Amino acid sequence: MELDEVVITRAIVDEFLNVFLDYTDVDVALAGGGPANLVAAKYLAEAGYKTVLFEKKLSIGGGMWGGGMMFPRIVVQEEARRILDDFNITYKEYEDGYYVANSIESVSKLAAGATSAGAEIFNLVSVEDVMIRENDRVSGLVINWTAVGIGKLHVDPLTIRSKVVIDGTGHDASVCNIVQQKVPGAQLGELGVVGEKPMWADVGEKLLMETTREIYPGLIVSGMAANAAAGAPRMGPVFGGMLLSGEKAAELAISKLD
Repeated sequence: MELDEVVITRAIVDEFLNVFLDYTDVDVALAGGGPANLVAAKYLAEAGYKTVLFEKKLSIGGGMWGGGMMFPRIVVQEEARRILDDFNITYKEYEDGYYVANSIESVSKLAAGATSAGAEIFNLVSVEDVMIRENDRVSGLVINWTAVGIGKLHVDPLTIRSKVVIDGTGHDASVCNIVQQKVPGAQLGELGVVGEKPMWADVGEKLLMETTREIYPGLIVSGMAANAAAGAPRMGPVFGGMLLSGEKAAELAISKLD
């Protein structure tokens, strides 16, 4: 078989555009491809909801790739071990209630689990705005290529309509901040988007199940973005709370869609 570069190019562009157009109107749009949103994407897609995830970077996985200080290992506590099992992630017990997993394997299997379940992931796409209509409800995302922002170019964006949006953008809580800045009178929680407090793993992990919530009509916040928005402590390289937050975010989204 003689390879034709033009056929290869057409195959890439044709397939991408067909899929992209199909995902301009979805049930759930997730901003950020960290562990919480990858978990949420899997459970949403498995439940039969049309699910799309946008990640601004080339690689997905958020801070999980690097483990702790570039040692590719993460710790997960007992409460979240069942999610490791659900994604078939290998781990071993270190001490009672502490489990260690390879961060590279973990991200790979989280991504595989989400895409195999039917979620669609687009990388190198940034969220620069939200759609809000007369009902004062977040009803979609405004997206652009990440390279446009890096190059400081003026290029008009495109829009994705969704019934629910999940902000899993990590420490920046970027979607929450967009709503707070652009919607007059929007108050996301009692104090608005606060920003995370210094690291305290025990408190941060426990609070994460409370801070993972619908923070504005149509907008659910997950993972580190949830703690950052609420002013809760950061957690460091323990990832059980992130996995559980993704599960809860999916459950909250499903409750809004049913």
